[in-house]
Amino acid sequence: MLRVYSDGGSRGNPGPAAFAVVASEGGRVVFELSEFIGVETNNCAEYRGLIAGIAKAVELGAGEAEFVTDSELMARQMNGIYRVKSPKLRELHENAKALASLIPKVSFRNVRREEELIPRADALLNMELDRRMGRRRL
Repeated sequence: MLRVYSDGGSRGNPGPAAFAVVASEGGRVVFELSEFIGVETNNCAEYRGLIAGIAKAVELGAGEAEFVTDSELMARQMNGIYRVKSPKLRELHENAKALASLIPKVSFRNVRREEELIPRADALLNMELDRRMGRRRL
């Protein structure tokens, strides 16, 4: 099973934003990606990371994938527990659902930021923001 960890964030809300994806299979990291996405909200950045992760899982031909995020809102929306009220998030949610439908067995799970490979994804997105904003984190 492919496990895909994604994180998104912005400095300000909205503000300069980025996402990162870390995918693992059998406990081994098989893919990492971070991308600056301009000025966005935290929730949009979270969804953009999820969509990138799902697209990579589809590209890798995953038959089973678990998507892990520290965004409780997004995980609950993807699992149909929460409605998606924002028109912008609704479009991203629909894109994520459509892509996820291409994977035979898929699940979405929320974890705390300190768990599993979420800290690696968080570090990658912050490095991307630092690089784009010309700053170094202490």
